[in-house]
Amino acid sequence: MHFQELLLGATSVPTTIEWAMSELLQNPPAMHKLQAELRNVLGTRPCTWMEESDTGSLPYLQAVVKETLRLHPPVPFATGLAEEAVEIEGYNVPKGTTALVNIWGICRNAEVWDEPNRFLPERFLHREIEFFGADFELIAFSAGKRICPGLQLSSKMVPLILGSMLYHFDWTLPGEEDAAHVDMTEQFGLVLSMAVPLRVVPKKIL
Repeated sequence: MHFQELLLGATSVPTTIEWAMSELLQNPPAMHKLQAELRNVLGTRPCTWMEESDTGSLPYLQAVVKETLRLHPPVPFATGLAEEAVEIEGYNVPKGTTALVNIWGICRNAEVWDEPNRFLPERFLHREIEFFGADFELIAFSAGKRICPGLQLSSKMVPLILGSMLYHFDWTLPGEEDAAHVDMTEQFGLVLSMAVPLRVVPKKIL
C-alpha cells in the first residue's frame, strides 16, 4: 500500500465517524436504537470489547455507517478518462474526455432515495446494497478502477471505532448547546469534512 493510500484511508476514518456522531446527536432515536443493539449483542458475553468480527451481528450499526456515507461521502467527486469514443444516452463522448462524476449528487438523488436529505439508517435494514462499488446508488468511495484506495481501511475501522464509542459511552454536546443547531457545513479538503469541528462530551456507561 502506498503512503497516499494510507493517508487517504486514515483521513476518511475520523471524518466519517465525526459525521456519524453529528447525525446521531441530532437523531436521538437512532442513537438509542444503535446503543441498544450494541449492548444487547456485546453484553451477552464475558468480553465486552468490540471486535471486527462483531460487525456482522450488528445490522443497525452497518446501516448507520452506510447512511452516513450516503449523506457524507469522503470524496464528493470522482474523475475518469474516456479511453475510447463512446455514446452514452445519446451523448457523444470523444476519446480523451475527462468525466466528472458527482458522487454527492448521486447519493442524494430524490429519484433513487426517499427523503434523500434525511438521516434514516432504517432504509438499509431491508435493502441489499453496499458501498464497495457494485451498487451505483451508493458509490461513496467511487467505483471501478477509480475506487478510493482508503475503502478497505475505512470499511473495517469506522464501524469498529464508532461501535466501541457508543457501546462504552453516552454522548452529549457541551454546556447548553442544542443538537438541532450542530453546524453541518461541509468543507472540502483531502476529504469532505465538517467546517466546524464537532465537540462532544462522553459519559462512561457503568
